[in-house]
Amino acid sequence: MEINLLKVGYKGNDQFYQDFLDDKINSNEDYFSNEIVTIPDAPDFPIYMGRGNEEEKKQAFQKAFEIIAAHYINTDRELHLDERFWHSLLVTKKREFILDNYPVVTTGRRQFENIVIKKFDWENYIYKCVLAAEYIEDIGTSDEEKKHYYKLVLDNLDIFNYIIKYAIFRNGEFLLKILTIIDELQISSIMKANIKDRPDLGKDERYGRRVIFELNKKYPVVLSPLLDIEKLKDEVISALSMYYDVSAIKDHTIPELEVGIK
Repeated sequence: MEINLLKVGYKGNDQFYQDFLDDKINSNEDYFSNEIVTIPDAPDFPIYMGRGNEEEKKQAFQKAFEIIAAHYINTDRELHLDERFWHSLLVTKKREFILDNYPVVTTGRRQFENIVIKKFDWENYIYKCVLAAEYIEDIGTSDEEKKHYYKLVLDNLDIFNYIIKYAIFRNGEFLLKILTIIDELQISSIMKANIKDRPDLGKDERYGRRVIFELNKKYPVVLSPLLDIEKLKDEVISALSMYYDVSAIKDHTIPELEVGIK
């Protein structure tokens, strides 16, 4: 499949959204550069998980992980982490899929920008799925172990989001170590729960986010991404102890806490 890459500047073009709705983008050469990329195939997958209940979101993420792992991350990394590639693919090849599955984009430009041409960073759902698939497929283990790690990502999406927000933590080895530690300590419910009775902190603060915040604050004195898993576990517990009574972890008396997928 050939994909003609959009010319830089399409985001600021007031007519771009209307032409997407009217199916006029492909016929307007002014939108495109002279760059063409070729990929074997480009099957549809969920591109937006900001709707539905928790189970529906997890199912959408899982389907996206599987399709991206099988069909997209085998391309050059420079390509599957390129914003223009994804936006070009979506507006030129996936228009009908988007209108059928995300009809809210027809209600206004803001929705279109949030779902279709959103900045390709840690807040973009495709970006999240590409990194998760890339990191987990790169470990080269059995299919069962890969399924285990995908489940850990799905069970800890908030902490995953926060890890990939920081450039220093944005690597597969660190992510999988953190997910393994959370799983071994059985602290998933804590890490994604809201911190209460701490007016000194910001709104919607969560334990896991503060743990990653503290690890980031210690860097480079403590090189968390390079620590072996046991030393990293000690650092995680130490950071968590600043906000939570970690004795409950040892006693396995962790309470049920209110959580949600972001």
